Amino acid sequence: MAPSVRFRPDLFAFLADLGDNNERPWFHQNKERYDEAIKEPALDFIQAFGPRLTTISSHFEANARPVGGSLFRIQRDTRFAKDKTPYKTNTGLHFRHERAKDAHAPGFYLHLEPRRCFFGVGLWHPETKVAYQIREFMAENRDRWTMVSTTGLFGDRMELGGDSLVRPPKGFDPEDPIITDLKRKSFMGTASLTQKQVTAPGFLDEFEALCRGTSPFMHFLCDAVGVDF
Repeated sequence: MAPSVRFRPDLFAFLADLGDNNERPWFHQNKERYDEAIKEPALDFIQAFGPRLTTISSHFEANARPVGGSLFRIQRDTRFAKDKTPYKTNTGLHFRHERAKDAHAPGFYLHLEPRRCFFGVGLWHPETKVAYQIREFMAENRDRWTMVSTTGLFGDRMELGGDSLVRPPKGFDPEDPIITDLKRKSFMGTASLTQKQVTAPGFLDEFEALCRGTSPFMHFLCDAVGVDF
């Protein structure tokens, strides 16, 4: 991977310092440092990943715009939060489906945070109607679900996570062999990453391999919610 698209250890150093100084004056004084350590490398990574993502699926987007693209804002939405600290202490990159603005569609995600990095794929907390749609598709295609969620790279590297319903969802058999998955509120797999992995010269290749290897799972979810893969 070219140096211009390589994450560096100073990304994590900045986020750690931000965690200790989560105030607007400190951030404004260190804005140039944020740009150099996080914003610019992240946008370069998104730009470099775009052509590779197209070879996995032409229906997902790598948008390198500084605002409103694949890089999450560092600012937190504090309007309804008890925690009023203004900035996130992590960096998030999301590669969303082209229908994400008008449909609950899955995506690929990269989370970078000191001592907590991970790759994610799928749908996080879809609305109730969409969650039932996914569950019904799972029940109708249980063999395919079992294959995409337990075999290949997904089975080797990924872990299904998120909250689950306390009781089986309405209309589903409590004794169903896949009831644990049918009770999920999110349909997303994650794989932990180390800071050493993320800052290695070949991380762009590794990230591409994760996205490509989990594409059967992504394809299943796209079919479940009725969007193209």
